[in-house]
Amino acid sequence: MSSESLELMKGTLDVLVLKTLSWGPMHGYGVSRWIRQRTGGTLEVEDAALYQALHRMERRGWLASEWGRSENNRRAKFYRLTDRGERQLRDQTREVRRYVDALLVVLDARGAGAAP
Repeated sequence: MSSESLELMKGTLDVLVLKTLSWGPMHGYGVSRWIRQRTGGTLEVEDAALYQALHRMERRGWLASEWGRSENNRRAKFYRLTDRGERQLRDQTREVRRYVDALLVVLDARGAGAAP
């Protein structure tokens, strides 16, 4: 396995952020750190993409935010899931699982008509 980070596939950032925030409120850097640590560094989120996603999801009503203090006592905006965000997480998780299942069927194809 490559030690390089993988680029996020289009459409996966939102579900990753929503899942991360399902564990509790976090500031943007905390979200990025949680994803990086949870995946052993395989997935890293670019700051610009993360903050665009957080702001977009807040506008859509999936997240709410408030200002607070980070672990190092800096002012930070903390995001949390709303009820609407929890529903969106369930829906997107279902869709991602369907996509991954279909992808694995193709990648694991054996037998007649399957390429070697």
